[in-house]
Amino acid sequence: MFEISNSSWLSEEVKTGTTIMAIEFDGGVVLGSDSRVSAGEAIVNRVMNKLSPLHDKIYCALSGSAADAQAMADMVSYQLQLHSIEMGEAPRVCSAATLVRNISYKHKEELSAHLIVAGWDRRKGGQVFVTLDGMIARQPFAVGGSGSSYIYGYVDSTYRPGMTKEECLHFVTNTLTLAMGRDGSSGGVAYLVTITEKGSEEKVILGNELPAFHDE
Repeated sequence: MFEISNSSWLSEEVKTGTTIMAIEFDGGVVLGSDSRVSAGEAIVNRVMNKLSPLHDKIYCALSGSAADAQAMADMVSYQLQLHSIEMGEAPRVCSAATLVRNISYKHKEELSAHLIVAGWDRRKGGQVFVTLDGMIARQPFAVGGSGSSYIYGYVDSTYRPGMTKEECLHFVTNTLTLAMGRDGSSGGVAYLVTITEKGSEEKVILGNELPAFHDE
């Protein structure tokens, strides 16, 4: 009989070995992620949504330890709510990214997480920020997670400035599909979030609805 106590994955750290992405367009941003969560060689969750809301028009994409990344997102979301009340207006995207940077640097020895922060605010529109080990940088697009190493060539050759919202959605979907096909730690469904001045719109693309490439 199968003994749960003998399962080695129970002692493994649960990680979002993953592919995450965000891209700016004129008027907003698109974020995307796969949904697989693993512990060692075992898949413990096939449909985790790794796009976590920090505020109404600000999201973050999670990678690293699932518990650490979600805890960091929860802390930032709480602090942003307080900041918004104190300021009497919606928080800026750079404020959210700065909070993520500060927490990740302060607890760099305890937390293992990498968050991409993206959203829209009335001052600078759609913005994407990379935060890692005390660094914060705005970029037109960003990729992260274990699957990112398989797709740098594709995103570098395919991305072009001035892409429309529809082109960005297509670009993110294709990028996630290619990474999920190569990276053993990425898979499941694709989650997408589009954020504009009007708010956020979430979408799920099931595995059998993802685009097919030459190797499939």
